[in-house]
Amino acid sequence: MALRNWYVILAISAGAMTSAIAQSDFQPTPNAKQDAPRLIEIMNAAQVQHLKLWFAGKSKNWDLAAFELRQLTDSLAQAAIFYPGIPVSNVTTMKEPLLSVADAISAGDSRRFAGSMRALTDGCNACHTSMEHGFIAIGVPTDQQPPANQIFAPIGRGAKK
Repeated sequence: MALRNWYVILAISAGAMTSAIAQSDFQPTPNAKQDAPRLIEIMNAAQVQHLKLWFAGKSKNWDLAAFELRQLTDSLAQAAIFYPGIPVSNVTTMKEPLLSVADAISAGDSRRFAGSMRALTDGCNACHTSMEHGFIAIGVPTDQQPPANQIFAPIGRGAKK
């Protein structure tokens, strides 16, 4: 339940902060604009986190899946904060898919996880389309070899079965 609450707070905060920035006279200092990661860098990180989230959940490593979901949520919030041109509705519509994935992870429910990941992926693509970047499409990862430098199966004492 704590995982779910964290996502609700983050999603609402990101939406509120984006709205406040977009409606204010906020003028970033030259260094602030220079120091902000490029949107492509944030989205590339989100794509890798999406991939890792899928393989962690598929391997039933719920601790790793929860970690990757937090990372993905942080990346989406970061995009919304640094790029106020992203409509607030795009941020807030991601709340339900993120919560659904969080609930599936908390329950350790592989079937619900797979369905939630499809909904999350659809939400990502809907955002891209609304921003006239529909040519950037992602999919739920396939059974092809995952990134070779990460172990997705649970290991060690803290592993949940």
